[in-house]
Amino acid sequence: MARNDKIRLATVWLGGCSGCHMSFLDLDERLIDLAEQADLVYSPIADVKVFPDNVDVTLVEGAVANIDHLELAEQVRARSKIVVSFGDCAVTGNVTSLRNRLDVDDLLNRVYQEGPGRVPAGSEPDGIVPALLRRVVPLHQVIKVDAYIPGCPPDPERIWAAVSALLAGEPVRLEEDMRYFG
Repeated sequence: MARNDKIRLATVWLGGCSGCHMSFLDLDERLIDLAEQADLVYSPIADVKVFPDNVDVTLVEGAVANIDHLELAEQVRARSKIVVSFGDCAVTGNVTSLRNRLDVDDLLNRVYQEGPGRVPAGSEPDGIVPALLRRVVPLHQVIKVDAYIPGCPPDPERIWAAVSALLAGEPVRLEEDMRYFG
């Protein structure tokens, strides 16, 4: 990745709580150092609607829970040189995958047809709410992942250790105390 121009960095938010992005913002003054080395080309904290081409590094937060997540994950892999599972939901499925204990059809019926504020029954996708996948899965089960940053959420020191290595063109080698989950 050694080039004269800045690294093209993206962050993506799939099925999760956004805690990883909050920890990313907790890099504080290191965000200024990051801005000197990288251009943020896509992120939920930036107003970009379409995932761009030619991204050097993409941090993906969250598990893959619906068809929109699956489509975006596939775009990320096709358009990124390095894809990083960012946080425990992306790495293991974590809290988001607790839905796997429930029947998806039953869940949707109870919430949308039987619950308060009922929605008319109908099995056709409405184009607004993405269809749920039968199971919530970690990112590496749908695309190739190049590195992992565990934690729920990962603390800023762990994020910085991984991101600074990637920006330097080095593999992510987290210290032993940074490799735990939770």
